[in-house]
Amino acid sequence: MLHVRVIAPGERTPEVLSLLTADTAVTHVVVLAGAAHSPQGDVLEFDVVREGASTVLDQLQELGLDRDGAIVVERVQTSLSASADAAARDTPGLGVDAVVWEEIEQQTGEETTLSASFLAFMIIATVIAGIGVLLDQPILIVGSMVVGPEFGPLAALCVGVVQRKTVLVRNSLLALGVGFPVGMAVTVLAVWLLTAAGLVDKSMLLDERPLTDFIWRPDALSWVVGFLGGVAGILSLTSAKAGTLVGVLISVTTVPAAANVAVAVAYGVRSEASGSALQLVINLAAIISAGVLTLIVQQTVWKWTHRAR
Repeated sequence: MLHVRVIAPGERTPEVLSLLTADTAVTHVVVLAGAAHSPQGDVLEFDVVREGASTVLDQLQELGLDRDGAIVVERVQTSLSASADAAARDTPGLGVDAVVWEEIEQQTGEETTLSASFLAFMIIATVIAGIGVLLDQPILIVGSMVVGPEFGPLAALCVGVVQRKTVLVRNSLLALGVGFPVGMAVTVLAVWLLTAAGLVDKSMLLDERPLTDFIWRPDALSWVVGFLGGVAGILSLTSAKAGTLVGVLISVTTVPAAANVAVAVAYGVRSEASGSALQLVINLAAIISAGVLTLIVQQTVWKWTHRAR
């Protein structure tokens, strides 16, 4: 369930109230006349079950309240209400499967900002993965996957493509197009510094690495794992299951592949550099295609449910 706070110009309050009271997905409606000062207007608060939220939010935006007033949405963790239970029963679909498009666009949009923290996380993740490659330590590889921030822009790219949001697509491509090269460049420098300090050497890369050599030896399963990871990642975002997303992050080889490219370039090992680059491309392509297809299916189901209401 979501809690929504709306600021509406006074003359539009009756129309908004009529819209809300007519929708079975809405409950707990409260009106505070003249309570808002910036922007000025009436405050209307209500709760809406997730499976009906997109329809209500679309209607509020059609009234121009996002422009002339404000629409603020929050998640409700606990609700003890017979009225809320009735709203869930009377609204088609299940809350756990519902996609609130406005929420997803806002959430993924925040992940596309090419900020200092984004670059820092990308650098840290890539350097950790590079050390993991040299030491043949899966625990470091897993750690780098969790630290890596690349899934946010990947998910935003998928949402931007499906929803035709040019800004999301552009910002996502910028974050990925800058983040990966910066992380790889710093990893190359880190490898040179660690080599100069005598902590690592080229022989560590050339030795047998049975626990991590999959990173630079892509096969058909690389696509399968990446595709399934993309599906699971989008589902975890749309259903607000953050715990599932952690599992997705440690199942796809994006940051480790980029790190292996960097380490191989640092030591001039072309075969590993090309193999790792191919692994990276395969995983990125699989995640994006899976994410787009998953969102298209969800959008189709949502439209069907929307018409049914």
